[in-house]
Amino acid sequence: MKFAYARVSTRKQFRDGNGLEEQIAKLENVGFDELVVEEFSGATTKRPQLDALIQRLQTGDTLIVTKLDRFARSAAEGLSLINSLLARGVHVFILNMGLIDNTPIGKLITTILLAIAEFERDMIVERTQAGKEIARTKHGFRDGRPPIDQKKKDFAADLILNQHKSYNEVVELTGLSKSTLTRAVRHAKANLILAEKNAGN
Repeated sequence: MKFAYARVSTRKQFRDGNGLEEQIAKLENVGFDELVVEEFSGATTKRPQLDALIQRLQTGDTLIVTKLDRFARSAAEGLSLINSLLARGVHVFILNMGLIDNTPIGKLITTILLAIAEFERDMIVERTQAGKEIARTKHGFRDGRPPIDQKKKDFAADLILNQHKSYNEVVELTGLSKSTLTRAVRHAKANLILAEKNAGN
């Protein structure tokens, strides 16, 4: 069987043709029997969909990806993964390289291209960090996510405390994370206790 694998850090990743839609379109052009999609950063060790797929691959199967950096975090890891698949009789098809074989030349080309991909990824991280350092010097810069409106958090807490909605229901209704809801409810309860104390005084 031919298994296609596509990975993005987020659905908003469109740089260098690595967006999910671009990857799937390229994979569809060559054809596959099954598509596996994953949203995990290349910097993390968590890639459950890829790990499960690798375990399923059998002799004669083909793993298809658009680029080497879609399934490897580093040149060393990528080469190790490809070599282990080739040793099991699994074909590896990298769309911008072609079919990877188990010859010395094939291994050399793979190592070089993986190293280039790793270098490009490191340069992107370096440019991003440099851009943040410049932005921090400007008035009004705020790192991280924008603050959540307090009225929205108060409304969410009211749904849980007074309207007896479940956390999962409020997550669906408001789009807030469960951790944010937990803090909002804790804050609302503290305010109630404070208000009761003040009323008693």
